[in-house]
Amino acid sequence: MRFKRHITKELERWKTKPNRKPLLLRGARQVGKTTLVMSFAQQYTYHIVLNLERPAHLQYFIDFTDAHTIVEALFATHSIPSNQKGQTLLFIDEIQESPEAIALLRYFYEDVPELHVIAAGSLLEHVMQKVKSFPVGRVEYLYVHPLNFIEFLEAKEHEGALAEIHKLPTTQYAHTLLKTLFHEYAIIGGMPEIVKTHLSTESLSDLTGIYESIWATYKNDVEKYAMNKTDARVIKHIIQSAHLYVDQRIKFQNFGNSNYKSREVGEAMRNLNDARIIQLIYPATDTVPPIRPDLKKSPRLQFLDTGLVNHELNIQADMLALEDLHTAYRGAIIPHLMTQELMSINTSQYKQANFWVREKAQSSAKVDLIMPYKDKIIPIEIKSGKEGKLKSLHQFVDRVDHPYAIRMYAGEFKVERHQTAIKKKPYLLMNLPYYSGTKLPEYIEHFVTNYE
Repeated sequence: MRFKRHITKELERWKTKPNRKPLLLRGARQVGKTTLVMSFAQQYTYHIVLNLERPAHLQYFIDFTDAHTIVEALFATHSIPSNQKGQTLLFIDEIQESPEAIALLRYFYEDVPELHVIAAGSLLEHVMQKVKSFPVGRVEYLYVHPLNFIEFLEAKEHEGALAEIHKLPTTQYAHTLLKTLFHEYAIIGGMPEIVKTHLSTESLSDLTGIYESIWATYKNDVEKYAMNKTDARVIKHIIQSAHLYVDQRIKFQNFGNSNYKSREVGEAMRNLNDARIIQLIYPATDTVPPIRPDLKKSPRLQFLDTGLVNHELNIQADMLALEDLHTAYRGAIIPHLMTQELMSINTSQYKQANFWVREKAQSSAKVDLIMPYKDKIIPIEIKSGKEGKLKSLHQFVDRVDHPYAIRMYAGEFKVERHQTAIKKKPYLLMNLPYYSGTKLPEYIEHFVTNYE
């Protein structure tokens, strides 16, 4: 099964660029980079696939030191006419295995510009440090994430749900359908192999071995992330315990009831952050753009995929019985998934989500997500319950010069007029169902443009 991924549109744009550069796909292991390119390769007359974990494929970059000779050798081996470079895709997978291959990407651009070159790999941030002449300005990047909800609907080939999810706002009669499908997606997550197996069996028990295999892959990579033995021990501890702190703000010192120091945990966390297995989401205090994360404040812990977290927490069976997923694992799962959904739509540049804090001696406030829109920052709370309980949201609204705020919840789309609790400032609250997460930028534009 090959999934329809929204990043494919970016690949198609790259293919037609007149000044096209080699493309480097970045992302964690097992998010579907290889499958994505193999599907895209069908658009070419010829394609050559190298996996640098295979010694025979790696040998090209050992035997030859210039891009032109490598290309000629590959074309001869694959019986491709030498005048067909413009109709050929060269895909170099697991390129992190060869710093020499990474360095040569600039020469594919300079010496064989007509050839289409895509490279992919994990742990690239660590390998890049070993590349003496990294091709800065000679490569382009795209970022691959787990499947988001819309891609999940594409995988299910649910044409009715897909038609409804793209309506702004969605129709009232489609709410129950989309909520049910989102509930299913929220439980299993977006790892491609998990989704593929789920669609063929629809049994959580059949997914257990795959979740364990994915986690085992990440745990076995510890040595690759680590700079030394101490770092390896700390990383292993983080991987084994961090799911317990999902969507929580954390302290590095003694993380996970350990004796590890702040410096040790911080370094290990940053290595895992580079590998995209976890993300450290730092808060901002801004109320006008640009949004600037404050690295001096405690970050929030974000994982690659919510389904992996659900499995490690052993809560998937319990989630099946929940009417409102906001109650799952002390209310942490849905905010975590909303953050994942937002990050998934950023494919052309690496962008983390942002949240807002106001911390003072006598009180504190936290807004789950904030998003820039033109000259505004829009606050987004993720919770059910009555509007009057949105105290942190009110504090943010009191500090900005616009009336727009968003709540994501299990209910239907609606826009309401309210006023803040303390300053009595009138504001507009757009209530969005959880399944609208990947459409948030469009909903914000719709909100600000159509409501005053």
